[in-house]
Amino acid sequence: MTQTEPKKRTGAVKKQKDENNNSNNKKSEGNAVVRYVRETRGEMRKVTWPTRDEATRLTLIVLAVTAAFAVFLGLVDLAWSTVLEQLVRFIVGA
Repeated sequence: MTQTEPKKRTGAVKKQKDENNNSNNKKSEGNAVVRYVRETRGEMRKVTWPTRDEATRLTLIVLAVTAAFAVFLGLVDLAWSTVLEQLVRFIVGA
C-alpha cells in the first residue's frame, strides 16, 4: 500500500459569484468622496487627543528646541563666515 499525502489546507475560501451581490456592493460603496469622509471621521475618532496642559507643554518644548537650534545655526554661520572671510583676505592679500 502506498500512502498519499494529505491535502494542505490554506484557509482560503472561494467566493461564489452572485450577480445580485455585485450590484449591492456598488451601491454600498457610494460616492468616493463620501466614503473618504466617513473613513476619515472614523479614524479621527480613534485618535487620542492631548489635554490642554499637554498641548501647551509640548508647544513650549517645540518652541524652545527651535530657538536653541536657531541660535546654534546662527553661531555656526557666524563662525564659518568669519573663517571664510579671513581665508579670502589671506589669499587675496587685502
